[in-house]
Amino acid sequence: MDVMAATEFLARSTTQTSVGWIGYIIIGAIAGWIAGKIVKGGGSGILMNIVIGIIGALIGGFLLSFFLDTAGGGWWFTLFTAILGSVILLAIVGAVRKR
Repeated sequence: MDVMAATEFLARSTTQTSVGWIGYIIIGAIAGWIAGKIVKGGGSGILMNIVIGIIGALIGGFLLSFFLDTAGGGWWFTLFTAILGSVILLAIVGAVRKR
């Protein structure tokens, strides 16, 4: 994907949801915390939960875009996507750390 296509994709994805940047931070914190409970990881702290949740939302959004039309999902769909991606992210990090 070239830079113009990536920019266009990001511009479309941010205008199709009604969550906003502050919403993404809040959802990221909640998703990171829930994913930590699901994967049974140690307490990560609020900042790390936000980072895990936001990166997880990117991973989850990327994976779900292959199977579903993710446009205009809203708060609940964004939270579900972020939790799914965060669980995947923590599982991968846990597997790498065990080695």
